[in-house]
Amino acid sequence: MMLHLSTVLYPTTGPESCVTACPRHIAMNILTAIHRLAESNSGDVKTLKGNAGEKRLRVGDYRVRFTEEHPDSLRIHTVRNRKDAYR
Repeated sequence: MMLHLSTVLYPTTGPESCVTACPRHIAMNILTAIHRLAESNSGDVKTLKGNAGEKRLRVGDYRVRFTEEHPDSLRIHTVRNRKDAYR
């Protein structure tokens, strides 16, 4: 099943906006992984227990928590270092 997304919604404020606070090379890795997920549905994705429809994408030491809002969109909830991702 190919997943071609036209919309990716990113958080813009608060501690969830780690992408803007991360070092540039790490932020680029995270954004590249999100883009790859959106285009080809590839990446290290796992469905989280206890969170209705929420999934996580693993990118190095960072975890991107997201949900598929519609068949063609992702909502990014948090991008955090793995030590803080599940707190």
